[in-house]
Amino acid sequence: MSIQIPRGTQDILPGTVELWQYIEGQARDICRRYNYKEIRTPIFEHTELFLRGVGDTTDIVQKEMYTFEDRGERSLTLRPEGTASVVRSYVENKMYGNAAQPTKLFYIGPMFRYERPQSGRYRQFVQFGIEALGSNDPAIDAEVIALAMDFYKGLGLKSVKLVLNSLGDTESRKVHREALVNHFAPRIGEFCNDCQERLHKNPLRILDCKKDREHELMKSAPSITEYLNESSQAYYEKVQELLTMMGIPFEKDPNLVRGLDYYQHTVFEIMSEAKGFGAITTLSGGGRYNGLVQEIGGPETPGIGFALSIERLLMALQAEGIELPLSSKLDCYVVALGEKAKDAAAKFVYELRKAGLTAEKDYLDRKVKAQFKAADRFNAKYVAVLGDNELEQGIINLKDMNTGEQEEIALDAFVSYVAEKVL
Repeated sequence: MSIQIPRGTQDILPGTVELWQYIEGQARDICRRYNYKEIRTPIFEHTELFLRGVGDTTDIVQKEMYTFEDRGERSLTLRPEGTASVVRSYVENKMYGNAAQPTKLFYIGPMFRYERPQSGRYRQFVQFGIEALGSNDPAIDAEVIALAMDFYKGLGLKSVKLVLNSLGDTESRKVHREALVNHFAPRIGEFCNDCQERLHKNPLRILDCKKDREHELMKSAPSITEYLNESSQAYYEKVQELLTMMGIPFEKDPNLVRGLDYYQHTVFEIMSEAKGFGAITTLSGGGRYNGLVQEIGGPETPGIGFALSIERLLMALQAEGIELPLSSKLDCYVVALGEKAKDAAAKFVYELRKAGLTAEKDYLDRKVKAQFKAADRFNAKYVAVLGDNELEQGIINLKDMNTGEQEEIALDAFVSYVAEKVL
C-alpha cells in the first residue's frame, strides 16, 4: 500500500515553491521598510497558552487545535495562529524592557488547524503576520493596516477591499455584551448549540456564527458602534482620519467582529473582490488586543497586529491573472565531450557557482544533443561546450542562447568572462 500525504496538507514542488520564496521575500522586504524585525517561535506550545491567549470560547480552541501529550504527560498544541506565541515570547524574554519601543515584530511560518479542507484552506497552512506591542497611538493601527495594504498592492493585486470596525474598550464591550445577551436570550433556543453556549460566555461570537448567519435576529442585533463610549469613538475616528490622509480607502462594517476573544478597539479585514475568487473572500485580518499581554503574564501592554494566509494570497493572484516576476533561468550549462573534458566540466561548474552564478552539467553520460536539450529545459542563458581537443588548446566555446552568437574563450578567463556577462 502506498503512503499518501495527510488530508489537508500539500507538497509545494519545484516550479511552485519559487512563488512562495518570492512572496516571502516581498514580505521580509516590506517589514524591513516599516522597521519590523523577524521572530521565530516554536511550532508547538503548551496548550494553556492558546486557552488563555486565543480564548476558550473560540472555534479554534474548541474544535480545531491539534493537541497531544508528550512523554512527560504535558499537554502541547501545534500552534493554530501566531499572535499568542509572539506575545508569550515578548513576555518571557522581557522585550517590554528594551530601549527601542514599540516592539515591532513579524513572522512567517506554518500553522495547524483541524478544519474541513477546501479551496485555499488547509490543515497545515502558512501565515505571514506582524505584531506591534507597546503603543496606544491610533497611528500604529493605521501603520499596521497600511503595511498589509502595501504588501498586497506591491504584489500587483487591485481587487482588494479594506473593511474596518471598532469593538471599543472594555467599558464599551461590557455594555454591548449586556445588550447582546438581552437581544438573543429570548430566542436562543432557535440557534445552534455553539451559539447557545456562547450566549453568556462571549455573546459577541454569536455574530460570527456561520450556521445561523441568516437568522433574523442576526440582522437586528445591536451594533457595537452604537455602544462606543466617547474615548472609543474618538479613537475609531482617528484611525479613519489617518487612513484617509494616507489615501487608503476603506469601508466601515459594524458587524465585523473577528473570531478571537482578545480583540479590542480596531478590527479589520482585507478581502478579495476578484471574479472567481470564491465565496469566502477574506484574505487577511487583524486588530488591537489591549489585554492579551496581561493574560499571558506580562505587564499591561497594548498591541495590534494582523495575519494573512499565503495560500489564499496565491489564490487571489491567480484570480486576477497576476504573474510574479520570477527568474528561473540557469546562468550557464557546461556541455562536455570526452572523459577529460567531463572532469574539467565538474571543476568549471564548481568555479561558476563559487562566482555567484547558477550552473549545471550532465550527470547521466548523455550525448551532446541530449545535453543541449537539457540546457534548454533549464532555460540556460549560456551554454559552454568543452571537448578534449578544446581542453588541450586551453579554450572553451560559449554560446549565447538568446542571440545564438558563439565565441571562443580562454579557459583561464572563462569564469570571470561569464560572470561579467551575467552579473
